[in-house]
Amino acid sequence: MKGLHLLLIGMAVALTPGSAAAADSDLLNGVKRNPEEARAMCQDFRALNDRGQSAYAKATTRDVAKARRISRPDAEVLITYVVGIHCPDVR
Repeated sequence: MKGLHLLLIGMAVALTPGSAAAADSDLLNGVKRNPEEARAMCQDFRALNDRGQSAYAKATTRDVAKARRISRPDAEVLITYVVGIHCPDVR
């Protein structure tokens, strides 16, 4: 199952416009260096799930992009990475 999550993350990074910029930036390194940040995001995503909402919804992507001052495609990559690595139970 973990392999599937990593494959999905790789595909999201490869297919997302601007993913080269995301991969080269501190976008993912921030949550890699600070697992507490990733865990906090997971809590937020689980709360969304509890309310019947998806971590992958456009509104969630927009909110993450706005809060972190990043592009929506970068927010999609970040969400996919955090969910795949830190909280694969999130939908």
